[in-house]
Amino acid sequence: MTRIGLLSDTHGYWDERYLKYFADCDEIWHAGDIGSIEVAQKLADFRPLRAVYGNIDGQDMRHMFTEKYRFTVDGAEVLMKHIGGYPGRYDASVRGTLFVKPPKLFVCGHSHILKVQYDKTLDMLYINPGAAGIYGFHKVRTLVRFAIDQGEFKDLEVIELADKLRE
Repeated sequence: MTRIGLLSDTHGYWDERYLKYFADCDEIWHAGDIGSIEVAQKLADFRPLRAVYGNIDGQDMRHMFTEKYRFTVDGAEVLMKHIGGYPGRYDASVRGTLFVKPPKLFVCGHSHILKVQYDKTLDMLYINPGAAGIYGFHKVRTLVRFAIDQGEFKDLEVIELADKLRE
């Protein structure tokens, strides 16, 4: 079993509670708009980091991470891309990939809207962890934790950090 800590849209904002809530995780995944090398480095120093760059990430981040990342963890194939849309309205940049060879899990960010949904058309779980940073229109900052066990997803938790205007 592999425990995952998932976040997105930090936009360069660091919160020590990322480490607190991801303490029991085996890996951390960041679905883009990391915002700074410092945030990426702090996460990578704590746990193995898998990440994609987002639309606000500069060339430094684009040299460290890719736009799309397909990988397998504990028997589950995963596709991660910052701008990906959502079930029924996938972004054109990823739609073909999803329909030709759907992964077991599609992870994206960008919208700042927390959404976990099973796409029965593609037999695939979709997760957007919302936004963990303070920049954007979202009102509550969120993280997601879950486990992958032999290709099955378990124990999914949504963590609300705080109102983005109040710590």
